[in-house]
Amino acid sequence: MAKVVLLSGSPKKNGNTMQIMMECEKTIQENGLETEIISLAGKKIDACIACRKCTELKKCVLDDGLNEILEKVKEAEGFIIGAPVYFGTARGDLMNVIQRIGMVSYGTDRFLSWKVGGPIAIARRGGLSTTYQEMLMFYFINEMIVPGSTYWNIVFGKAPGEALEDKEGVETVKRFAGNVAKLIKKING
Repeated sequence: MAKVVLLSGSPKKNGNTMQIMMECEKTIQENGLETEIISLAGKKIDACIACRKCTELKKCVLDDGLNEILEKVKEAEGFIIGAPVYFGTARGDLMNVIQRIGMVSYGTDRFLSWKVGGPIAIARRGGLSTTYQEMLMFYFINEMIVPGSTYWNIVFGKAPGEALEDKEGVETVKRFAGNVAKLIKKING
């Protein structure tokens, strides 16, 4: 069965980002695909050190839990990233994760190419569009396929649970998640 990995980039285990990822997960499962949510809560993923050893090892040389995430992404057909916004942009540790996954993919067999997915930005107020665009660059440079929705994948909320009150945002990301699942099914025949 085709699988979609959803990455919650929040340090909060049950915050708005995780809650939005869970809404997407339900929609993807309703469309007949398997899912797995990975949370960065409690993890400390370092920045890429540009050693390029990944081209030889086929994984990252840093031993901080990134390779476990990388293997799950490699095996999946879809990859959705939930990015909480801090000071107007995506969190640094989330960028560490996707940059290192991108480096391993680029330096090996380009396993990210043709995976279906996209970003979702979650914030109290500002920086949503910037974060969404920043995340899109990761998808496009890795030859990934990003389906649309009825609006950009942004959701407003500060305190845990507030994001679920953004009805338009929730409906937008659920439609996006459904489009990810439908496109994967279409590609897989």
